[in-house]
Amino acid sequence: MKEQIKAFFEGLSEYYNAPYRSALTKSYQEENDFFMLMVFAESLGIENPTTFYTMEILPFLLEEFHSWHRRMGMQSSPIEHFGCC
Repeated sequence: MKEQIKAFFEGLSEYYNAPYRSALTKSYQEENDFFMLMVFAESLGIENPTTFYTMEILPFLLEEFHSWHRRMGMQSSPIEHFGCC
């Protein structure tokens, strides 16, 4: 009986959450893209007042850089000294 109730609540949760999943995913992706732009702005030649703070996290985001610049419409790496493609 408890398993049936648990399955019912899981199904109910899925029913209510499913319509919003794609909207939340898109919103997360847009926020992540903006964050990546802020971090890599100085490397792209855009003046960025937060460079001092974002330099520390560059090594952690290098793995995501390739997929980010492809999503932004750049076919190859926009940073001359960093070739990821």
